[in-house]
Amino acid sequence: MFSLKDLKKGFLTSIWFVFLTFPIMVIKVDPIERIVVWRWHNALYMAVGTFCVYLLIKYLQHRKENQTSHNDNKEQTSSLIYRTLENPVQRNIVIGIIAALAVLFPHFFSIYQTNVMTTALMYVVLGLGLNIVVGLAGLLDLGFVAFYAVGAYTYALLNLHFGLGFWTVLPIGGLMAATFGILLGFPVLRLRGDYLAIVTLGFGEIIRLVLENWGEFSKGPSGISNISRPGFFGMEFGLEQSIHYTYYLMVLFVIVTIFVVNRLQDSRLGRAWIALREDEIACQAMGIDKRKTKLVAFSLGAFWAGIVGVMFAAKTTFINPASFTFLESAIILSIVVLGGMGSIIGVIFGALILILMPEYLRALSEYRMLAFGGILVCMMIFRPQGLISNIRRIYKFEKKTYPAEKI
Repeated sequence: MFSLKDLKKGFLTSIWFVFLTFPIMVIKVDPIERIVVWRWHNALYMAVGTFCVYLLIKYLQHRKENQTSHNDNKEQTSSLIYRTLENPVQRNIVIGIIAALAVLFPHFFSIYQTNVMTTALMYVVLGLGLNIVVGLAGLLDLGFVAFYAVGAYTYALLNLHFGLGFWTVLPIGGLMAATFGILLGFPVLRLRGDYLAIVTLGFGEIIRLVLENWGEFSKGPSGISNISRPGFFGMEFGLEQSIHYTYYLMVLFVIVTIFVVNRLQDSRLGRAWIALREDEIACQAMGIDKRKTKLVAFSLGAFWAGIVGVMFAAKTTFINPASFTFLESAIILSIVVLGGMGSIIGVIFGALILILMPEYLRALSEYRMLAFGGILVCMMIFRPQGLISNIRRIYKFEKKTYPAEKI
């Protein structure tokens, strides 16, 4: 089943993994006793485990290549989900179950779990916003966190200096982020691929550095504290009630975002984004305004990031530039790529998995990030198109025959 070449490569791979994880798995420093504990058995476990996983992957790859019918059914999972949602009865049942779980979640889980789920829902909205730019329009944006920061600081500064509340600043934060999205879009209209990624990455870092060094404007690294939480017609909530209220607000925002993004995807503008992603030259030859289409994609994606930024500032009641690093942009982009570019359902599942998995892997202690990275690597090997990839629409033209007229 396995050739000598496969066994040799598996052995070298296991040795390489032992070398990479040696400082974490083998060396343990005891600062109290001032001694170094050498855990060589962990190196052996890592070598044997990596070798077995490598052989398992090779076996699955050979099996995948030998299945002749695989090319016809490569999207069975995605097709099954989309077919289920196309049926009105099944779709209503699924929506009802999800709605019931969303409503009852805070009543059956702790405050901590509710808070974590609120964060996951925030990343769902961020992923759907970036999905417009990357998944639909095909514009690689590595500075998406800049719009997130613009929304958060808009609410924090307006609340600090003018005492404006959450609901008043919510649309202002979204519009301010959309404005920055247009300002970013104008200089990068001619850029594509890696060059676009570099410019957007620089834009995100510029925003963070300005917030960190302009102390008179943004309070610098010290950040802004005592930001007002979301209110409801002037009612004041305690900490537990405020967490529940924030959770339900995020559920509402997720529903609205899914509805709007789905309508945009099915609209003429959404088809223009997809055409721009597939072939920019052919898209322009068909009469689509490339400049306008790109600017709208940047502004709409930034708008949702600004909305979530306002929500983030209200949820944490404290923000500083350290909350808006490049790592946040990388996580949001990973949500879109791993979930499935252009797929709304895939982005939702990707956000829930990427945000909730590190929390539920805390039982692995210091190895949880190692396990998390390993799971992502396996994901990219076996499902490179994403968890739930978008299904390309196929239009069939059927020739109809009409009965001959009776004379």
